[in-house]
Amino acid sequence: MGGTVALVVAAGRGRRFGGDLPKQYHDLAGRMVLRHTLAAFATTPQVNAVRAVIHPDDRQLYDIAAAGLKLLEPVDGGASRQDSVRFGLESLEDLAPERVLIQDAARPFVDAGTIGRVIAALAEHEAVLPVVPVADTLKRGENGLVVDTVSRDGLFRAQTPQGFRYGPILAAHRAAAGQELTDDAAVAERAGMRVALVAGAEDNVKITTAADLDRARRLFEGPGEIRTGSGYDVHRFTQGDGTWLCGIKVPHDAALLGHSDADVGLHALTDAILGAIAAGDIGHHFPPSDQRWKGAPSDLFLAHAATLVAARGGRIVNVDVTLICERPKVGPFRPAMAARLAEILRIDQGRISVKATTTEELGFTGRREGIAAQATASVWLPR
Repeated sequence: MGGTVALVVAAGRGRRFGGDLPKQYHDLAGRMVLRHTLAAFATTPQVNAVRAVIHPDDRQLYDIAAAGLKLLEPVDGGASRQDSVRFGLESLEDLAPERVLIQDAARPFVDAGTIGRVIAALAEHEAVLPVVPVADTLKRGENGLVVDTVSRDGLFRAQTPQGFRYGPILAAHRAAAGQELTDDAAVAERAGMRVALVAGAEDNVKITTAADLDRARRLFEGPGEIRTGSGYDVHRFTQGDGTWLCGIKVPHDAALLGHSDADVGLHALTDAILGAIAAGDIGHHFPPSDQRWKGAPSDLFLAHAATLVAARGGRIVNVDVTLICERPKVGPFRPAMAARLAEILRIDQGRISVKATTTEELGFTGRREGIAAQATASVWLPR
């Protein structure tokens, strides 16, 4: 397999949090805390696979949190976090990833920028730690009194995901079995690995107590933000008896050539939605080299993009598709296309626009060699 695998450690009991339900399964803006964390990695293009390490008693809760996400089968953790990480790393041996990211389940605000910085730094380093500088004045106390002021110079707060070359960190964890080290960077340090620092993010907070969860809920209850993505696609004509456009088979004396059903409108719109959430492109999620997608209906691709938006706690605000061709005539089928898009995306048809235009017989579309499509999508995401 190679590439990068994210290992999300979710086997803890959260004793400092209190209550019977582990903190990673508490509700946060309508979704479990763990759901937010898993979705952050599942929608990051540089991450090739995601695996959670869970407590065996939590499988039903995990299945709810992971529903609809493209994830590896979870594995059971151990008695300590360190054991859980080691078990997770050992479960990846058959996949032989080049890099592994180790992430706390209770950091639901991890962002694509932090993930990307960690992965990029692994090109030059075997271990990478995202950090934020210590801003507060530090005091050392004894018996309720200040005994010293500690310099903040060179002090940082460690975050996750912590990134590593897979082979060295697996060996380091096996060598550290039975020891009690505070995080995976400490395991790497003990094994003699040099750990590089990259910028973390102030919002990438860890939920440890009930008060932390309350603060996290206030962050998610903010106004959120609107993001816009664009997509463009082209397919040439081939022999056939109809052309798939925006989920509708339009009668025509030719079909479009492609690995799937070559629905140029759905492909452009899929890319627009993926672009709005910075989740790569359609080829990343559905490679043309994968025979599973040969002849596949493109509504699968669009529905997957919509699922990723929902996984991030977002919603699709509106979409706009423009089909560019001389033939077939699109006008009579536009209402059916809009209705089909509304069905796939599960949004109101009033939020969907389908248009068509020509290039006045110029270029490849003017010569009736194929069809082009462009699309935009606006998505609301929580902060």
